[in-house]
Amino acid sequence: MKDRVILGLTEYVTVHGSKDREAKVMARIDTGATSSSIDYALAGELQLGPVISSKVVKSASGIKKRPNLKVKITLKGTDLEEEFTLADRSHMSYRILLGQNVLKRGNFLIDPLKKVETR
Repeated sequence: MKDRVILGLTEYVTVHGSKDREAKVMARIDTGATSSSIDYALAGELQLGPVISSKVVKSASGIKKRPNLKVKITLKGTDLEEEFTLADRSHMSYRILLGQNVLKRGNFLIDPLKKVETR
């Protein structure tokens, strides 16, 4: 566990878009989700893309085919580029959900009792 970055259930993440656009947003850490997801509106604001493929995703709202794109993020000082599915997350508390595909790429350990550090 030495040198592991400890994450809570929510963390700030910086999403890097095109033309030097970026946004720092609160993300939900979900170890039960195999893939990560980003809100359509946020992807549009940051001009993310292009869509590279589509993926069938099972969620609480059912099984859907979603567009998939590469997204560059910074999480706790770690720069990552990983695939995210596009989803309408406007009715959810978090515009980004970080799943196993991102969490496995970093040297992260999840502590559900950890409080979020303020900006």
